[in-house]
Amino acid sequence: MAIKRFNFFAMISRMKLINRWGLMRNTQSENIQEHSLQVAIIAHALAMTKNEFFGGSVDTDKIAVFAMFHDANEILTGDLPTPIKYYNPEISKAYKDVEYVSKAKLLSMLPDKLKEKYSEIFYLDEETVEYKIVKAADRLSAYIKCVEEVKAGNNEFKKAGESILESINAIEMPEVKYFQEHFIQGFFLSLDELN
Repeated sequence: MAIKRFNFFAMISRMKLINRWGLMRNTQSENIQEHSLQVAIIAHALAMTKNEFFGGSVDTDKIAVFAMFHDANEILTGDLPTPIKYYNPEISKAYKDVEYVSKAKLLSMLPDKLKEKYSEIFYLDEETVEYKIVKAADRLSAYIKCVEEVKAGNNEFKKAGESILESINAIEMPEVKYFQEHFIQGFFLSLDELN
């Protein structure tokens, strides 16, 4: 009997080939695999903070997994720059449709018994606290990228950083405020200052 082979994980490994910030000059390129790991680390921290300091009861490990895959569809779509993605409601909706189709394509590369579980990860309901934590972590990661670029002398990211910080400040989640107050300043420091 022939062994049925699936390409999901080989395709997922291509996250490292998709660069972010395509319209910006970067001192250090960032791909979606690197970004997704940072978002997972931050989302996990936000979830732990929510549970430990603000009476939450979210599954920190699940949130980290959701974050690991939050941009996986960009393997097929590429990273559409934010000014285009959110230019108007029609483009935003069309891009959501493209995201949905690209996620379905990736899921089709799994055995049937795994599709349902991965589908729960890929199609996280936007009304859930888990989605909101991952989305906040995504914003924080983008802000950190801007901080690091400006710190390296690349003022191309200055305006983007200000805009992203404004959107983070509008997030009404105490765990996000806590992260800002207690952890963000470290990203402004040099290695010697961190020690």
